[in-house]
Amino acid sequence: MKLAKRVLILVENLPSPFDRRVWQEATALRDAGYRVSIICPTGKGFECHFEEIDGIAIYRYDLAVEAQGALGYAIEYSSALFHTFLLCWRVLFTRGFDVIHACNPPDLFFLIGAFFKLFGKKFVFDHHDINPELYEAKFGRRDFFWKLMVQLERLTFRTADVSIATNESYRKIAIERGGMDPDRVFVVRSGPSLERLRIVPPQPELRKGRRHLVGYVGVMGKQEGIDLLLQAVRAIVHDHHRDDVHFGLVGGGTSLEEMKALAKELQVEDHVTFTGRVPDAELLAMLNTADVCVNPDIATEMNDKSTMNKIMEYMALGKPIVQFDLTEGRCSAQEASLYARRNDPADLAAKILELLDDPERRAAMGAYGRRRVENELEWRYEIPKLRAAYRSLWGRPASAAVRPEEAR
Repeated sequence: MKLAKRVLILVENLPSPFDRRVWQEATALRDAGYRVSIICPTGKGFECHFEEIDGIAIYRYDLAVEAQGALGYAIEYSSALFHTFLLCWRVLFTRGFDVIHACNPPDLFFLIGAFFKLFGKKFVFDHHDINPELYEAKFGRRDFFWKLMVQLERLTFRTADVSIATNESYRKIAIERGGMDPDRVFVVRSGPSLERLRIVPPQPELRKGRRHLVGYVGVMGKQEGIDLLLQAVRAIVHDHHRDDVHFGLVGGGTSLEEMKALAKELQVEDHVTFTGRVPDAELLAMLNTADVCVNPDIATEMNDKSTMNKIMEYMALGKPIVQFDLTEGRCSAQEASLYARRNDPADLAAKILELLDDPERRAAMGAYGRRRVENELEWRYEIPKLRAAYRSLWGRPASAAVRPEEAR
C-alpha cells in the first residue's frame, strides 16, 4: 500500500482556518490525498493550541506582540520562527511530513525549510506578499532593513523546490529577482469560494437609516488607504452635501483606533460603522447589504503588484466596485469596477457617487463580476494548478498534471 505524502504548512500572520487562502489550499491538498498539518499563531476565536478539523491537524502558538514598528516586527518574527521550529519537531515525530509549505510573511521560513531539506524534505514557498515592497509601503524608506528583505527573499527562492505565486506579477518577481527556473513557479490565484461567499438578503438596519450603504472588508493598516477612504467620506458628506450614504468598514488591524479617531476629526463618525474583525455571518451581512463596495488601497509598488482578496469577494457577491487604478486590481475586476485616480480621495468620492446614482449600471457591473468569478476566478479553477505544483516536486511534468475535468 502506497503511503500518502504528508504536508506541513507554515503560516505566521493569521490563524487557521481563519486564513482563507491557507485553509483552501489545505483542504484541496487533503482532498488530493495528502495528509496535511498546519502550524500557525493563535488568534481571537482560535485560542486552542491543538485541534483537528476535517482531518487537518492545526498546531498553534501564542505571539507575545502585535508588531507596529521595525523593532516590533523583528521581535514578532523571531518569536514566530522559534515557536514554529519547535512545533515542526513535534509534527515530525507524530504525524510526520515530507513537504514544508511555507507562506510568507516573513521571508524567514526558508531557514526551517533548508534545515529539513538536509533530511530529504521538500520545500514549497507560497508567495503571499512581496516583502521588500511591503516594508517600503509601511515605512517609506529603502534602508538597511529593506536591503535585508531583498536578501531574505532571494535566499527563500534559492531554497525553494517550487514557488507558488498569487499572480503573474509575483511570478515575474520569482523568476527575475529570485532567479527561479520558470518551470518551477506556478500561479495559484486566491480565488473565492462560492460556498462561503453566499448571496443572502440585505439587512436594512445596517444602513443606519440612510438610503445607500458602501461596504469595505480588509485590514485596517496604513497601506490599505483607510485614511483616503475617510477623506472621500468627508467629501461626500460635506462637499457634495450627501446625507444619504453610510459606510460599513469590516476588519481589524493595528490602525483601527487611529482610523476611528480620524473619522471623528473629519466629522464623519456618524456616517461610518467600524465593526472590527467579525465572523463570516456579519461580514456577509454587511457586504450583501452594500450598494457599492470599495477598495482604497494606496498606489504603492506593493499594492500595484498584489491581488487583493477583497476584490474577488466583492465580485463573488455581485457587487460593483470602486478602487484606485492599480495594475492587479484592474486585472482582477476588469469591467466590474470603476477606477479613480491614484491616491485621489476626491475622485474616489466622485466615482462612488456616480455609481450610487446609477442603479442600472451597478446591476450590470455586479452581474459581470459574478459571472467572471463563476466562469474564471472561483477557487475550484485554481485547485488543478496547486496539485500540478505538488506533482512537480516528484518529477512529474506540470503539463501532464492538469486535466480540464479536475476543475469541475
